[in-house]
Amino acid sequence: MRTVQDVAPLVNARRLASSVVSRVLKLPPPTTDYTVARTVPVPMRDGVDLLADHYVPQTASPAGTLLVRCPYGRGFPFSTLFGAVYAARGYHVVIQSVRGTFGSGGDFTPMVHEVADGADTVAWLRAQSWFTGSFATIGLSYLGFTQWALLMDPPPELAAAVITVGPHDFSASSWGTGSFSLNDFLGWSHMMAHQEDGSRLLGLLRQARSRKQVARAAHEVPMGGAGRRLLGAGAPWWESWVEHPDRTDPFWAPLNLSDALDRVDVPVLLVGGWQDLFLEQTLAQFRHLHDRGVPTALTVGPWTHTQVMTTGAPIVLRESLNWLDAHLAGGPQVPRRAVRARVVGQGWLELPDWPPAMGEQVWYLQAAHGLSQTPPDGSAPPSSFTFDPADPTPTIGGRLLSPEGGYRDDTVLALRPDVVDFTSAPLADDLYLVGTPVVELSHRCDTPFHDVFVRLSEVAADGSSTNVSDGFVRRTENSGAVTLELDAVAHRFAAGTRLRVLVAGGSHPRFVRNLGTGEPPVSGTTMTSATHTIHHGQGGLSRLVLPAGPALPSAD
Repeated sequence: MRTVQDVAPLVNARRLASSVVSRVLKLPPPTTDYTVARTVPVPMRDGVDLLADHYVPQTASPAGTLLVRCPYGRGFPFSTLFGAVYAARGYHVVIQSVRGTFGSGGDFTPMVHEVADGADTVAWLRAQSWFTGSFATIGLSYLGFTQWALLMDPPPELAAAVITVGPHDFSASSWGTGSFSLNDFLGWSHMMAHQEDGSRLLGLLRQARSRKQVARAAHEVPMGGAGRRLLGAGAPWWESWVEHPDRTDPFWAPLNLSDALDRVDVPVLLVGGWQDLFLEQTLAQFRHLHDRGVPTALTVGPWTHTQVMTTGAPIVLRESLNWLDAHLAGGPQVPRRAVRARVVGQGWLELPDWPPAMGEQVWYLQAAHGLSQTPPDGSAPPSSFTFDPADPTPTIGGRLLSPEGGYRDDTVLALRPDVVDFTSAPLADDLYLVGTPVVELSHRCDTPFHDVFVRLSEVAADGSSTNVSDGFVRRTENSGAVTLELDAVAHRFAAGTRLRVLVAGGSHPRFVRNLGTGEPPVSGTTMTSATHTIHHGQGGLSRLVLPAGPALPSAD
């Protein structure tokens, strides 16, 4: 048993740590000390125990209870960003390791058990003597999916949710474009297969090696076998993911929680990033809940998936605390618009809804690499390029899970022979792009089995280019119009910069390359090149449609 002398240094260390975290993240000061009860068993209906750490605020009037369900362990950073931050402000916090991870019983099968296990965890929670009678959920990424799982049948004690870059439909994340999101989910599977191996230092070294190992495996064929050689005996779910490319296949039903969007009725704060791989789902969640009249707020910053809780942490934590204080603890609500969006190159913008009303600008893809608001002559010749799956067009930046994602210098893409670029003259004035760009291509390919990748980039005065928004689709027909919705954005193109549209036949390994033969991606090995033709006058027009104008949309 610890003595007072033993406990005092620990309490003082926690106070110091809380104070440091508050200053670094610019948070309100802590209001209480806390203790931690570790490895608390939480029974499931099948007899399995899941382990949790319970952060206990040392106050007679706790603010409420927070539930965090996580597959990545209960230590740093979750112990700090969720446990320490909220417990020091009066919340009971339960951080639970999901089934088959970090001491919790059973086998880890991604996303399959979260509905039942979440419900069983709440049944345990309501029976605890310290339970405050109401609770909220919080977390990012997979921790967000576990929240949607609980919202499939919302318990009456649930008062609010804070869902950060959290998908509700894994089939859309993995096969939503028709091509498997190879880099993200092979890399994630590799991480999950080894995350509990050895010490934290070894884990960091392993992660550094992992990116090279994943990149090497991603360039091998067939995709299924290459992944298994990398994963060894780990990640037994890998084959099932890559063997089911049809999102309507019943296999995906347990991993699609879209029904939760119709069942939630508690206030939900959604946080996303313009360069986050789950951006589309975050925006769809907001749109659906907002249309239903559910109290919902959305914050989107210039972040990748991992940056949300690193560079974005001060903003995300402050807004999360405000949301929980208002909707769980019963404090005053901080006034804000429904949408808070960071305009890249400008600053934060508050809006009543998303997408906002904007004007429309049309830019035409021209022969000889031009991009202009004037339609090309009817006799303008087409542009063409050839995609070779043996040397696929590489991924540079964009909405990736890996550290290579985000805003990147993509100048070299325009120089590749398998990419055709269309670049405008320098802009005379600032141009604000807020919403979803659309590219309409009059397109033909000499094989029906091909992909189309389109990127909108910003070209600086020195000629360097940075990605802004992407679009991708897998096709099985030779010709016809290709309409691509690019990633939603809020972006200022400064006067003097130029718009650039890039068109390619792939972006590998973000999307597994198209072999050009129609063989199943999991087992295909035969490759054939695909020659693409983009029409500019002869045979049709190709254009970029932008929700854009000379000023930002009104906040009214």
